[in-house]
Amino acid sequence: MRGELRGWWERGRASAEANPLIVDIGVALLVQGAMTMPFVVPRAAGAPPATWAAYGLSTLTVLPLVWRRRAPLTVLFAVLAANALYRLTVDGPGQPLPYTGLVVVYTIAALSPARGRLVAGTVLLVAVPVGVWLNSRSARELTFSVFVFAAAYVFGRLTDARRRAHRVEAEQAAARERARIAREMHDILSHAVSLMIVQAEAGPVAVRAAPERAEAAFDAISATGRDAMVQLRRMLGVLRESDGVPLREPQPGLAELPGLFDRVRAGSGLEVVYGTVGRARPLPGTVAATVFRVVQEALTNTVRHADARTVTVQLTYGESDLCVRVTDDGRGPQAGGAGRRGGHGLVGIRERAAALGGSAVTGRGADGRGFEVRVRLPVPAAVEAGR
Repeated sequence: MRGELRGWWERGRASAEANPLIVDIGVALLVQGAMTMPFVVPRAAGAPPATWAAYGLSTLTVLPLVWRRRAPLTVLFAVLAANALYRLTVDGPGQPLPYTGLVVVYTIAALSPARGRLVAGTVLLVAVPVGVWLNSRSARELTFSVFVFAAAYVFGRLTDARRRAHRVEAEQAAARERARIAREMHDILSHAVSLMIVQAEAGPVAVRAAPERAEAAFDAISATGRDAMVQLRRMLGVLRESDGVPLREPQPGLAELPGLFDRVRAGSGLEVVYGTVGRARPLPGTVAATVFRVVQEALTNTVRHADARTVTVQLTYGESDLCVRVTDDGRGPQAGGAGRRGGHGLVGIRERAAALGGSAVTGRGADGRGFEVRVRLPVPAAVEAGR
């Protein structure tokens, strides 16, 4: 029941955002309903009569609300003029609240720039006391009128502040999404192109020395390219929409690691040793995808720069974290070796870890040889897979 009501609310809000004129018509009808009440309830003896002329003029004060978003200041003047006409020409029923004025003041506070709000405030400083003087000349009514108009203005400003906050949040979310897509594209293309370059450079030598190895190299290039295309289509699927719903296909996780290792072995001849320490458990989808991308980038780094024969990938499951360690037996960080020390790939690894509240350390291996990437990601002791 709760989910159904929330669904109705979300659909209603989306419809309202798409059709503001319908909302304004609905607001005008609601205000008209409230202003009709004094005309249909029994009248006290001696009270002003509820005539059709008075009702028509009260409707005239409501009609401008249909255009309140498009020209709020114009609507304010129209409402004030219609109210003045009602007060000066007919002796009809009064209203417990200045409904139309409150709606217009709220709208101006929420939508108008500072200059428009200043003009409206100046006009109301004159119009409200004049209206009270024409009605009852009561200090109590004046105090009450000032209070309700001030409340309407404050609510309008709060609405504007909330709208601005939502806009900033949406822009930040879009920026984060663009950064995520850029990192994904970098990881996918860097990994695939690195393996293809290694195979392409080895191809001419293999053609002369061992034609069967050349055929395997071409097969590896083809498989790497196809896998890169599949991953790019999966990642860019988030940018497509079907019936207004983004298509988010599953991101790669731990289940895709063996396939990654096979492609690296076939594409570069690098021996990949994989192992886990501790009790393996399901990981949240974001953590699993981050582990895959960290390992992928570390292996790409090894293929491109390490001149290594073996690389070891180890996942260590702790009580509240997961440690990813990728170590090779290559030449390690070299002076001036930007690709090994501060390239975009290693920066991306640090950013991915930081995004999940973790940390990343890169540098020479523990025994002084090779290169090592160590990433720690916080993981609750019990999580739901894919969450």
